[in-house]
Amino acid sequence: MKFFPKRYDRSLFIVVFILMMLKMLLFRHFVFQGIQVESLLPDAAAVLALLLLLDLITFARWRGAVFGLVNAVLSLLLFASTVYFSYYGTVPTYTALHGLDQVLQVRTSVGSIILPSYYIYFLDVAVLAVIYIVKRVRGIHSDGRKRIAKPLYTAIAAVLCVAISGGFIWSANTIPNEIVKAENLGYIDYQVAAAIKASKEQAALENGNVEETGAEAVALKSSYFDQAGDMVVAGTPNYFGFAKGKNVIVIQMEAFQNFAINLSVGGQVVTPVLNQLAKESFYFPHVFQQIGQGNTSDAEFMSNTSIYPTGDIAMSTGYGDRVLPSLPRLLGEIGYDSNTFHINDVTFWDRNRMYPALGFTTYYDKPSFDNDHFNSFGASDQELYRVGLEKLQEMKKQDKSFYAQFVTTSSHHPFKVPTELQHITMPDSLEGTQLGNYLTALNYTDYELGRFIDGLKASGMWENTVLVAYGDHAGLQTTDNDPAWVSEQLGITYDGQISRLNIPLIVHVPGAEGKIVNQVGGQVDIMPTVTNLLGISLDDKAFTTFGHDLLNTSQNVIGVRYYFPTGSFFNNDIFFIPGKGFEDGTAIDIRTKKPVADFSKYRGDYDYILELMKLSDEYVRLLPKRAP
Repeated sequence: MKFFPKRYDRSLFIVVFILMMLKMLLFRHFVFQGIQVESLLPDAAAVLALLLLLDLITFARWRGAVFGLVNAVLSLLLFASTVYFSYYGTVPTYTALHGLDQVLQVRTSVGSIILPSYYIYFLDVAVLAVIYIVKRVRGIHSDGRKRIAKPLYTAIAAVLCVAISGGFIWSANTIPNEIVKAENLGYIDYQVAAAIKASKEQAALENGNVEETGAEAVALKSSYFDQAGDMVVAGTPNYFGFAKGKNVIVIQMEAFQNFAINLSVGGQVVTPVLNQLAKESFYFPHVFQQIGQGNTSDAEFMSNTSIYPTGDIAMSTGYGDRVLPSLPRLLGEIGYDSNTFHINDVTFWDRNRMYPALGFTTYYDKPSFDNDHFNSFGASDQELYRVGLEKLQEMKKQDKSFYAQFVTTSSHHPFKVPTELQHITMPDSLEGTQLGNYLTALNYTDYELGRFIDGLKASGMWENTVLVAYGDHAGLQTTDNDPAWVSEQLGITYDGQISRLNIPLIVHVPGAEGKIVNQVGGQVDIMPTVTNLLGISLDDKAFTTFGHDLLNTSQNVIGVRYYFPTGSFFNNDIFFIPGKGFEDGTAIDIRTKKPVADFSKYRGDYDYILELMKLSDEYVRLLPKRAP
């Protein structure tokens, strides 16, 4: 029995199948750095299922065009996903399409990481188009006046391939590690698995209740940790209300990693302003990024809500239509105006939806600033702070208490600071390197922050203001900066995982002595820490948070995902990254940066963080939508 009917052009099917499989191999080479024979089975089943289903529903006249189009689309998707992985370190799902409109905003950054070898995905597209045209000219295909009858065994083959793919998807259902799951399933089945997971999660919410979920989260946190420990004095949290009634300024510093604090290069201090600020403030040297698909906007979301990003969509895009419990809303209840400043267009990362969702009174975006063309985003940090200081002075004159958030951009990848604005000279060994450019950009960010602080002091606002400065996410690309080379150049121990995720957190409180707080934390911990200082009891308000007050926490576990697999976590001792599960994971000591062979005692932390992040996802999805 012949597998295809006589009138079927077998060569076209076979050629397209082979080409698509070669691209799957190429994707595995770029992303997973290796190819195992058994890993090709899910790819083959998925590709065959796709082509057979298309064969069943496509007229013969258009079959060549449809197959060619599918091949071209797959080429584009694999190319984009490879570039995405190079930049973010994770395999994107179809939900990343929501962020395609952001690409032009960061085209300079994205373009700098595209390797010429990635274009191999498209080599066959033109050739296949020529073959199709030749065949059309020769009249190989039927006239297409009616759909060609399909043999039963073609349909059976399609169903069989779908069933095989379904089996692979079902078997990988218990793997929380997205990278491992993607490697096991292959690109197409991984997308299907993501869609099935999203559908199940949505169905589970139909009978959900946001108050009950919040209560579950509170119970989970309180049962797993003794948060009070010996740090609470006479039943009152440390520093509770120490800054009550004061203004609050939050500086979110673009791509700012903690290793730059107290670092000197070529005899020059990289961050003199932040170094001094850290001495006079609460300085948290063991805080780590937790952002998801929304990157910088996710950091804004977390610092204001203490809710984890879901990881499958930018929070500004997916949840900008909600009423988000937040710091601006809490402060608004006691008479504060909340303002946020960002020199880019407010539609970037859908901030035009997120800021109202967070309850900000006013936002200032691109039209509010004079564009001095510092980088592809537009205005410099100098211009950001100039406008911000003017607005804050106006509120001071009106005797208004304020919360102001500043999102800097001058240290954004690829870290190009105009020569006339550079305040540090790199040694020859770093001149022109990404590391050298990065340190130059951080130095500029630090310099302009210093000028802003000087402006606050001159206007009489400094002594009545809590200033919080933190990094939104990593800056250095590991592919461009070998950790051993970075360590050698800077004279430090730089780890490609821990050092990369480690961001500074500095909280300056007038009247409080400087203190280094070595407690491990994350961006979900910023809001509870600030509210404690302001004398706002989240417990009394039944306010649900998924982080902790770092000034009153003796132990902590924070989850990390998207840039690392779900189930990854930091605690006071290690950074853990799961494999298929806990047992085959890896752990690194966060201080020595050495591998930890026996991490079995941290199994409870792994189970806890998976449950906590699950509850966080459920909680934010159940939040009510805002009125249009």
